[in-house]
Amino acid sequence: MKMLLAAAGVVVMAGAVVFAGGGAVAGSFSPYADEKGNISLPKDFRNWRFLGTWGVATDEDNQVGSKGFHNVYTRPETVEAFRKTGKFPDGAVLVKELFKAKTDSMTTGEISYASETEGWFIMIKDAEGRFKGNKLWGDGWGWALFNAENPTKTVTEDYKSDCLPCHEPAKKDDWIYLRGYPGLKN
Repeated sequence: MKMLLAAAGVVVMAGAVVFAGGGAVAGSFSPYADEKGNISLPKDFRNWRFLGTWGVATDEDNQVGSKGFHNVYTRPETVEAFRKTGKFPDGAVLVKELFKAKTDSMTTGEISYASETEGWFIMIKDAEGRFKGNKLWGDGWGWALFNAENPTKTVTEDYKSDCLPCHEPAKKDDWIYLRGYPGLKN
């Protein structure tokens, strides 16, 4: 689990938080967070706007290619709001889908491609600090990591220890590595 958290954090991107049940509570600010701040994985996120991909380089000696890919998605209205204001709006959801990678030779050269899904890292913008006391929420976001084996239960226990260390270099940009998201540019 910690290894997946570390891998997810190497190139942490904008994220979103979703509730374990996947459904919204009437009157909540996000359909992916319940009244207690439980986060769920959006089922239809691949139909959202694609923001960009992070390739995680292999760290093995004498190997080429990537060991993983992180594809990031958000809702179209989030992109439009960000383009207008330069900020993520309250309730914005970012989903980073984590893949293992394989490398192979092709006529174009050595290539790496996404293979099996490892999990999903989700962040939900919370401009109002709604979930005080919930360890998945703080610093303006809800934070959750779901492993592929159980996409209904977050493995994140405390965003301060599980998420912030990887996002620290992006603190000035609201904890999001904006340079990896060409989809946010006009």
